[in-house]
Amino acid sequence: MHEYKPLLQIVKRQKANGTWGDNILGADPGRGRLLPDGGTIARYCRLVEFGLPPGERVFRLTERVFFRLLSRDDAPELLYEFKKAGKADGRVAAWIRTRMREGAAAALAQGGLVDDPRVRGAAHRVASDVSQFLRSELSDKPYMRKGNRTIVHPDAYPPTWFSVATLAFMPSLQRERAGFVERLATFLARPAGKRIGVMPVGNRFYKPTHELFGDPLHVDAAGRTSDIPLALAWIEILTRLGMLHTSETAQRALLRLLKECDDRGVWSPKGLRSLPKCPSNLAGFAFPLEPDGKTAERRQADVTFRLALIAKLAGWQLTYA
Repeated sequence: MHEYKPLLQIVKRQKANGTWGDNILGADPGRGRLLPDGGTIARYCRLVEFGLPPGERVFRLTERVFFRLLSRDDAPELLYEFKKAGKADGRVAAWIRTRMREGAAAALAQGGLVDDPRVRGAAHRVASDVSQFLRSELSDKPYMRKGNRTIVHPDAYPPTWFSVATLAFMPSLQRERAGFVERLATFLARPAGKRIGVMPVGNRFYKPTHELFGDPLHVDAAGRTSDIPLALAWIEILTRLGMLHTSETAQRALLRLLKECDDRGVWSPKGLRSLPKCPSNLAGFAFPLEPDGKTAERRQADVTFRLALIAKLAGWQLTYA
């Protein structure tokens, strides 16, 4: 594992301060997009996905950063890529720190630190904030008009990819907050809509990058999607949360992918000439783990692995021809 080239490339690029490029979120909220290589959160999660053992130095360095973020340390240097924007507007700084704390909690939970009281405390805070939003009228109408544009209501606190992922990797929290999990499942099962408003943060307007206003999947009637990595990552999260049955789009996408598997359980769609793309970049941390798509077997490997993992998480009995 330590000699696997894609893994080594990530490890070598880590800075001494535990980050990758002094960038935490890997997002450009001004343009509403995620950077292809992601930030420190995505790189950390990618190493987890590669199966690097916990306790490795590369993990320890980053975990120091994450725990500082969870501690609500207001040091200016902890704004990282948003240092300039945060210095100019305290409201922007507060919003960025909140998003970074959510991302840090999600990464640490995925990294297996679910019993750490700091991670549990952060997860409960996020669950409480999102639960308050889901109980409010804003969960049904999170948008408002301001001038000639649609904006997210300033008081809205929708779930994010980070907050949902945190919950997915913490089964004990799911049991403790069962009512919240049910409300969240209902919210995530409804269509997000094609038009997403911008978010007012201080004197700025940001486009959503990690925020969820409903079901993030776009799947046609036949179960086809242009973002297979996102679909697989989302199906895995829903399966971990016990919510797969609540999402029609996730079920359609999963059924389509399963139908494309051969008798051996290997994903074998027709005309597969390259690795599936991830235009959203939301699932870039997990896909592909086999980046060399020169052969058909390598192009099939990631999706086949994800489908097997989802089946195992769902408790299905796997059989092979």
